[in-house]
Amino acid sequence: MAGQPPRTPGMTTALAPRLRPLPSRKSTILSVLDIGTSKIVSLIAKLNPAEASDTLRGRTHRCRILGIGHQRSRGMKGGTVVDMLEAESAIRLAVDAAERMAGVQVESVIINVTGGRLASQLFDAKVSLLSRNVGENDVHRVLEACAHRGMQHGRAVLHALPMGFSIGETRQIRDPRGMIGDELGAAMHILNCDVAAVRNLMLAVERCHLGVDAMVATPYASGLSALVDDEAELGTAVIDMGGGTTSIGLFSGGSLTYVDAFAVGGHHVTMDIARGLNMRLADAERLKTLHGACLASSSDERDMIAVTKADEDGDHATHVPKSHLVRIIKPRVEEILELVRDRLHAAGFAAHAGRRLVLTGGACQLTGLSEMAQRIVSGQVRIGRPLGVQGLPDVAKSPAFSAAVGLMIYPQVSGIEHFRPGSGRAPAAESDRYMHRVGRWLRNSF
Repeated sequence: MAGQPPRTPGMTTALAPRLRPLPSRKSTILSVLDIGTSKIVSLIAKLNPAEASDTLRGRTHRCRILGIGHQRSRGMKGGTVVDMLEAESAIRLAVDAAERMAGVQVESVIINVTGGRLASQLFDAKVSLLSRNVGENDVHRVLEACAHRGMQHGRAVLHALPMGFSIGETRQIRDPRGMIGDELGAAMHILNCDVAAVRNLMLAVERCHLGVDAMVATPYASGLSALVDDEAELGTAVIDMGGGTTSIGLFSGGSLTYVDAFAVGGHHVTMDIARGLNMRLADAERLKTLHGACLASSSDERDMIAVTKADEDGDHATHVPKSHLVRIIKPRVEEILELVRDRLHAAGFAAHAGRRLVLTGGACQLTGLSEMAQRIVSGQVRIGRPLGVQGLPDVAKSPAFSAAVGLMIYPQVSGIEHFRPGSGRAPAAESDRYMHRVGRWLRNSF
């Protein structure tokens, strides 16, 4: 993508190329970049063809991590770039660490998108069949009609996911090709965001001399990583609680059906602690990580924690009861979960049988958060961690890395999305990458 002319803000389009599915019998090396408000994670992995799994049926390859780079995020706020130089510097450091560990050079990455006012819309369309048998061209025409209805000024399409087809009165057809009828209908879920926000995110990556293979909405990536197939089929909401944003992905019938996000996250809890206890932000973050909880316990009044004031050093710490810290944290967590509950109700989540909730993201690790979510949002709650990945260090097996791992799974399912013929591309196989490196060496040497 580097070197292409900038897009005009009024265009509605997919800024990055759509990925074709991975070749089912080829191995490939894949690089992804999770750009968040609190951290930036670079992962390099080798994807090898895998046997079918009963719990993760959608995955065609098994991921083995080769390199990982983890860097504190800078220049980001609410999932969007606010300082290009700072964001570029943090991305370079994370990618460089992953390259050194893996012993490979990264040329392009798959990135996630959390900011830019993520929004979901459902569209349907119908076309008359050219012949009574449904052909490939008929499927393409009806999907194009759905995609055309989803175009909006100033919005960029991240995902265009067919939800099902209909012929006459028959609904929920997964693949209509070869069937007989007079009219073909389709429903499509289009996920879009602000053009300016994603273009600046791409620019920060491109300034690091990296191409962008694809962009994936963060709640979609987290769901691909943390859900088993039955959960996606029966109906589950994935809540990714990041540092600057909380994003929601609703899965049903095996597909992503709704996405939303708002700019309140774990960093707001940290700022509340810093203000309430007159601490530096770094000290408040450490206090939250070590002692933070959002539900009170009987021992909180007796347990004392050391608090270093903003104008003092570590030798003059003040001791306060843990209950004071819980009273600061609890209202903000309740606010986040109430916002989640209200948006899920607006999306019709209350009608789903079971109402399963999976929490991911670094901010979901607060003690007592799952119990509070069970009380405020839903009856069935669990913490979601990356599934089915080899070589992850212990520190990366936490909910904070669900989105990063999901970016590696995305190329295995990207084929279900609608894209215009010729606009998609697949990640290069190992042999292709080798030939590319040989060609570059020849050009530079002679």
